[in-house]
Amino acid sequence: MKIVVAVIKPFKLDACLRALAAVPTQDLIHSEARGYGRQKDHLKDYRDDRFAVAFLPKIRLEFTVENEHLKAAIEAIYQACRSGRQGDGKIWVLDARAITPQAASA
Repeated sequence: MKIVVAVIKPFKLDACLRALAAVPTQDLIHSEARGYGRQKDHLKDYRDDRFAVAFLPKIRLEFTVENEHLKAAIEAIYQACRSGRQGDGKIWVLDARAITPQAASA
């Protein structure tokens, strides 16, 4: 089992969730995030700090998926969210191991 973490543009959330509905995912969580990658113009002029970083709004999706459905899940995110321009986001894949309360106490 894998954990997929995807950071996407906020207006792509609905399209991404619709695309992921066709893939058997589990435990999907989304949250608002702020950050920046390699895109330009993330430095803004502020009164006190000329080089303060202006974080951009993003959405962070996290879900688990079985190994055999991983490629389909990643492809669904690409198809729904990719515009080909900087700032589209990133996808990370991590190994997952679920720990049940019974196993944790043993």
